Amino acid sequence: MSTQAARAPSPPQSILLRETVGSIAVLTLNRPAARNSLSTAMIASLHAALDEIGSDKTVRGVVLAANGPAFSAGHDMKELTARRADPDCGRAFFAETMNACSAMMQAIVHLPKPVVASVQGIATAAGCQLVASCDLAIASDAASFATPGVDIGLFCSTPMVALSRNVPRKQAMEMLLTGEPVPAARAREIGLVNRVVAAGTERDAAIALAEQVALKSAYTVKLGKEAFYRQAEMSLADAYRYAAEVMTENMMARDAEEGIGAFIEKRAPTWRDE
Repeated sequence: MSTQAARAPSPPQSILLRETVGSIAVLTLNRPAARNSLSTAMIASLHAALDEIGSDKTVRGVVLAANGPAFSAGHDMKELTARRADPDCGRAFFAETMNACSAMMQAIVHLPKPVVASVQGIATAAGCQLVASCDLAIASDAASFATPGVDIGLFCSTPMVALSRNVPRKQAMEMLLTGEPVPAARAREIGLVNRVVAAGTERDAAIALAEQVALKSAYTVKLGKEAFYRQAEMSLADAYRYAAEVMTENMMARDAEEGIGAFIEKRAPTWRDE
């Protein structure tokens, strides 16, 4: 082998890795040296992967994980700061980035499949927002969460949207106004994560939780997930009216007929996801 060939650089690794574990797609943020910050490229990669998964009938659930010591440090501040040299001092780029990130977060909510965050380390600002946007979250006991934008003069306004829809107002405001990190155990107490597990086991625990949901009718999960987020934005009366319509539609589905029949007959249901 020639010296030149021996020194040939290895191809760069993708900033977002995807693997399949049974019926679960595992997406892994892969910018550990940058603390998995959400650059425009990372945001676009995540959104594209979610769109692809949404139409893939072989995937019944998603786990969102990260490589390195940090889950995500939020937006890439170096990338944002570099655009202050633009003629408009970066305004157009800032708006484009925030809107693209918001659209990606909403893509998680709108995905007709459960998304489980696997949080191994610190998740700050938009990284905390990413966890809050997922349907479920498993955290390592070494993980922590913060919205520390206030410390650098940039209030975490977009992370606030997801955070305030996960935890009570007083706890959300404390995180937003102080910027202080919240340890995993406290995050579970206030409802930001579902479970806290021993460090190093969070990925397997997240996959196991996603697999548990994947055993259900995909049609029922899709219908229920959409209804959950829609009714949460309605008044009480409107929410009940809408939920009654969803229940009626659900009752007419083949899987509901099969599931109820199986329950009555004391047997396991056979889903057709319809």
